[in-house]
Amino acid sequence: MKNISVYTYEKGYGFLNNLLFIADGYFLGSILFANIFGNLISHKNIVSESSDHNPGTVNAFKYGGFWCGILTLYMDLMKGFLPVFLYIKFSDNQNLIGTALVLSAPVIGHIFPVFHKFKGGKGIAASFGCLLGLIPMFGWGPVLCLALAFIMFSFVICITPNYYKTMFSYLGALCLMFIFVNDNGVLLGFGIISMSVMLRLLLSKEEKEEFKMRLLWKC
Repeated sequence: MKNISVYTYEKGYGFLNNLLFIADGYFLGSILFANIFGNLISHKNIVSESSDHNPGTVNAFKYGGFWCGILTLYMDLMKGFLPVFLYIKFSDNQNLIGTALVLSAPVIGHIFPVFHKFKGGKGIAASFGCLLGLIPMFGWGPVLCLALAFIMFSFVICITPNYYKTMFSYLGALCLMFIFVNDNGVLLGFGIISMSVMLRLLLSKEEKEEFKMRLLWKC
């Protein structure tokens, strides 16, 4: 039987280890690279100039130019990828809750960034980055579910505007993961990501256009 003091130490170490990865993911996610590259490259405030006030990749391309968009996309992917990848590769204390919170922390940080009064972006690129970080252990399944959902509601069943397309895509991806992904930590983590994205959309003050749904041959 394992010594109680050793068991308590290992349990406490595991909790602190997971907490460190979660905190790193959240604080890294809280860095809004669209703002940084917008100021450095195009000398523009992406948030104030965009109609939806979203510090994301699309607005970085639209208002900051090509290089601002490329760098923002890369860094938003990496801030999701790195914490998840490093947790899976180096943590010896992985568990359901730890995996779920490490997976979702960068997206929560991007949506509710501590460095920007908890007013951030939608977290789409960060979501893809987090799911890409799962590839060493969980394969391409999770990230392909999200990609296929976006493709489905963009080119097969065309949903507009983007506000509703994003909602349907995350819900569709979550349904696909319940079918094709067998890890409960990943499912819980993406469930938290989806709820965070939905909350961000519901709290958005952007003007919402009329919901439209059309099939591929009518788009």
